[in-house]
Amino acid sequence: DNTFQYAFALSKSRDKSELQYAISMLDSLVKNGYEHQVDCMFGSATAHYLLQEYDDARFLCEAILRTRPENEAAAQLHTASVSAKDDREEKMARDIAIGGAAAVAAVGLALLLGKKR
Repeated sequence: DNTFQYAFALSKSRDKSELQYAISMLDSLVKNGYEHQVDCMFGSATAHYLLQEYDDARFLCEAILRTRPENEAAAQLHTASVSAKDDREEKMARDIAIGGAAAVAAVGLALLLGKKR
């Protein structure tokens, strides 16, 4: 029980290595049949979310919700994981579009300057 409490506390850390360690311990507890499996999975999902591993967090939340659909915390973390991933993908697409537009502008400027000579 001390291992679970320690790992669960670490799952809310801001330190990347502590989050990874929490995931490792919580996943090990699940594999070894620890009686509070849902709590371990939620702690692991929380750590994945904080590491911006949104697919892993979503997967664990979905596993929790399949057996415990009334678990409000898992439902909220699931929603947050989906939203965060969508936001990150939208930002990436926007950055690519801006980068592409800047490249086109640079080529156009280079061609324009090349013609003036």
